[in-house]
Amino acid sequence: MSLFDNINFKKLKEGLAKTRTKLINSITETVSGKAVIDNATLDEIEEILITSDIGFDTTEIIIGKARKTLKDEKDRSAINVVETVKKELSEVLKSNYTSNGDDVNKFKPYIILVVGVNGVGKTTTIGKLAHNFNKAGLKVIVGAADTFRAAANEQLEIWANRAGVEIYQKEKGSDPSSVAFDTVKKAQKENFDIVLIDTAGRLHNKTHLMDELGKIKRVLAKVIPYAPNETLLVLDGTTGQNAVFQAEEFRKVTDITGLIITKLDGTAKGGVVFQISSKLKIPVKYIGVGETIDDLQTFDPDLFVSALFETS
Repeated sequence: MSLFDNINFKKLKEGLAKTRTKLINSITETVSGKAVIDNATLDEIEEILITSDIGFDTTEIIIGKARKTLKDEKDRSAINVVETVKKELSEVLKSNYTSNGDDVNKFKPYIILVVGVNGVGKTTTIGKLAHNFNKAGLKVIVGAADTFRAAANEQLEIWANRAGVEIYQKEKGSDPSSVAFDTVKKAQKENFDIVLIDTAGRLHNKTHLMDELGKIKRVLAKVIPYAPNETLLVLDGTTGQNAVFQAEEFRKVTDITGLIITKLDGTAKGGVVFQISSKLKIPVKYIGVGETIDDLQTFDPDLFVSALFETS
């Protein structure tokens, strides 16, 4: 059972409209009017998948299974091939899927470290995530450990206020690990359920920032041995292949337990979700399909694929 009842299927469909046009509509047009699907048609579908940011390796898996399925079946109609592709896309996502919230009630406070480069929507995502936890009846505090960037605290404070949660912050230039330490100590003392720790927009080529991330995790573990419970990486869905590259680089320096993919409503590159899931074997936990505070949705593989394929 998911912790949040926050999936709005209509909004999800609307948010994936550009990806649907590029991916699903193209496949439908390719098979339209064909009584029987042959290998040439599958080659065309393969090209569509690759150019829709699903990636070569992931596409090869999907098309390989589609070829085998169709070879074993007598029905090689257009409808059947679309359903086969749909099924295989769902399987890609479900192979690494883990539901949210199963462990939240087992740990108090439950500590989430949020990482990602500048510009991916990390600050707004933290606010939206805090809003979700707050709506679920949990007491939430946000630690503003992004002390490098000008106005970072102010932006986070705005979102914390919108979410109706508390924020702990120090002056700009403070040691990020000390902010994380003090936030967790405050959470322990005042009986908070959820701690969300923001971090600087760490670029993969900035070694000192990556070292700082490691320091934050070590400090958290000194306060509470199990901390952090989760390390969530925020990725911008509009960047396509670059999002995969960022995830690969972050994984080299820290254990990423889940992904949050933002801005899917503003891009036709939503196919990157399949590539990330297949290539990195890291579960997608949340997706952003809009700009308002309610637009961060819990990721559900079947509903995600259904929203892509449902054109009515």
